[in-house]
Amino acid sequence: MIKFAICDDDRIMVNHIAEQISKYMQNIQHIHYGMEKFSDGSALLESNLDFDIIFLDIQMQSPNGMETAKILRNRHCDSLLIFVTVLKEYVFDAFSVEAFDYLVKPIEVEHFHSMMNRAMQHIQQRSMKHIVIQKPNYCAVLSLSKILYCEVQGRKLYIHQSDGTVIDYYHKLEDFERQVDHRFFRCHRSYLVNLDYVKGYENGQIILTQGAVIPVSRLRKNELTHAILCRMKERKS
Repeated sequence: MIKFAICDDDRIMVNHIAEQISKYMQNIQHIHYGMEKFSDGSALLESNLDFDIIFLDIQMQSPNGMETAKILRNRHCDSLLIFVTVLKEYVFDAFSVEAFDYLVKPIEVEHFHSMMNRAMQHIQQRSMKHIVIQKPNYCAVLSLSKILYCEVQGRKLYIHQSDGTVIDYYHKLEDFERQVDHRFFRCHRSYLVNLDYVKGYENGQIILTQGAVIPVSRLRKNELTHAILCRMKERKS
């Protein structure tokens, strides 16, 4: 099931987006969906519900859409955030919270459908990619999209996830690298990072959206820049 949230203090806009979602989803067979409506950011945050896609108006009373998005990301929410705004100038702030896209009011149907096509494809790809971790008396299936980075210490591999949990087991980083896809980059002999969580680079270290820092080998700095640009283009396509 695909779970949608619409958060806007304009009831007419909420109903309009809900109608567009319904029309779009009616053309997709074998996929069920649910929808929740919220009149402000506080109501959305208090719901504590897990959504796949969140439509979020930027210009609301405190907390506004951008503030709400930052709180969601601090809670390790990985929902696709679609900002709804009147002014295009606000779009630049969307990068700080990893917004998937934005819609400018009044919403163009063609743009809406194009955005939904990409969003559905992204969700489908994300849900299909997992990795199985096995160790004595323990087995776990991890979503690649929730892995921040991996590091090796001695003979153990430590997998750091977006919810703050860490799983460790005896495994080689080289073997793990062969199991994951191209969103992961070997930035150091002891580290493998998920490029989707990279916020920046400074003083020989990668800064992740959750605040963690990871060392980058001097010889891999230029490759890192290229890998990030390629991943950004891929996510927009």
